[in-house]
Amino acid sequence: MAMVNAFTAENLARLSAAEQALIKRRDKVLGPAYRLFYERPLHIVKGEGIWLFDAQGNRYLDAYNNVASMGHCHPKVVDAVTKQTALLNTHTRYLHESIIEYAERLTATFPAELSQVMFTCTGSEANDLAVRIARYVTGGTGIIATSLAYHGLTSAVAEFSPSLGEFVNLGEHVRTVAAPDSYRYSREDQMVKFGRDVEAAIADMKRHGIKPAMLIADSIFSSDGIVSDPKGFLKPAVDAIHAAGGLFVADEVQPGFGRTGETMWGFERHGVLPDMVTLGKPMGNGFPMAGLVVKPEIVSEFGAQARYFNTFGGNPVAAAAGAAVLDVIQGEGLQQSALEVGRFMLDALQDLSQEFKQIGDVRGTGLFIGVEIVSDRSNKKADADATTRIVNGLRERRVLISASGPSANVLKIRPPLVFSQANAELLLGELRETLLALRT
Repeated sequence: MAMVNAFTAENLARLSAAEQALIKRRDKVLGPAYRLFYERPLHIVKGEGIWLFDAQGNRYLDAYNNVASMGHCHPKVVDAVTKQTALLNTHTRYLHESIIEYAERLTATFPAELSQVMFTCTGSEANDLAVRIARYVTGGTGIIATSLAYHGLTSAVAEFSPSLGEFVNLGEHVRTVAAPDSYRYSREDQMVKFGRDVEAAIADMKRHGIKPAMLIADSIFSSDGIVSDPKGFLKPAVDAIHAAGGLFVADEVQPGFGRTGETMWGFERHGVLPDMVTLGKPMGNGFPMAGLVVKPEIVSEFGAQARYFNTFGGNPVAAAAGAAVLDVIQGEGLQQSALEVGRFMLDALQDLSQEFKQIGDVRGTGLFIGVEIVSDRSNKKADADATTRIVNGLRERRVLISASGPSANVLKIRPPLVFSQANAELLLGELRETLLALRT
């Protein structure tokens, strides 16, 4: 994946002899395709709640990880996985009550029309399955995604994941559209522009003899720089793909499971009903599980004719992990907490923007926040260099975030949902100190 905050060989000399040796061993056995975060990579050996610990015992505030969305090593999830592992782990070709119970509980969090789920192990697999179904149902091949989207790593899905970089070719059947930009366009423009861009992409497909199959969108546009508002701007685009005979796939791998605070699923904020919804990352709080939630009428013929089986998808241990995640979200009130802590952070960041002119825009919802860093507010010029310095400056202060966006200048703040106001205050304080240090 193209990364805006990757370790490079130029920084190797800054590291200790032990760290250099470990990186060389890593490069030798894992090869050149892997990447490390930060100019000074972290050697993490333990996680607990919102904290990560390195090999020297130093503690880091994790304000980036949405895989361990319930917090690292949440005891309820660990206990559920451990007990089920010790009892049984097979697959979905045997009857197993807990798998059915979990599927019932999961689909109950969706609009009634989305009532069936197909389990996978990764979000990439879920999106790959969505492509197969969309092509089967529509008879089309065309896919529309945003210009810096990331949807996964399978061969089919990489073809509509532009954020993988210029050396991963997009498919000839793929059209990209610019993600909404709430910083540079008015709210009124936002409500119509994305829909018109999708309409133009559909028209271009048809001109080239390509029948549209699906529009896929991450409802908070994570890789495109984080865009949450105005609510409802997705609807014209969804209407356009439906009018063209295609399907709408909501990729909830990042914004789902209560992270946006206001709703359990990000698409709900926009008042749209997807045909399919893909899930992943936080679904098992670190246990590898993902899935596709779908309208029954969409999958009925595909399921009968093509069938579907995934050896590890939806196994009893995965079901135990998933059920524990739902228990924690509901039992600990994490969706409401995300809303409240997120509002506190957004307000505090707006206040911080009055002190530091590098902060051009603050946006987001719940515990998914973007802070756009600029060199000149008057022309809203992106400042990727300052963004990199901020991310790495926070790392030196033992606070972990990342960056995204087409110009690599949006601070990406996406902590576990157990993040508290006290944790937020720590992050904000260290961010202020980091910004002060940039002045010197």
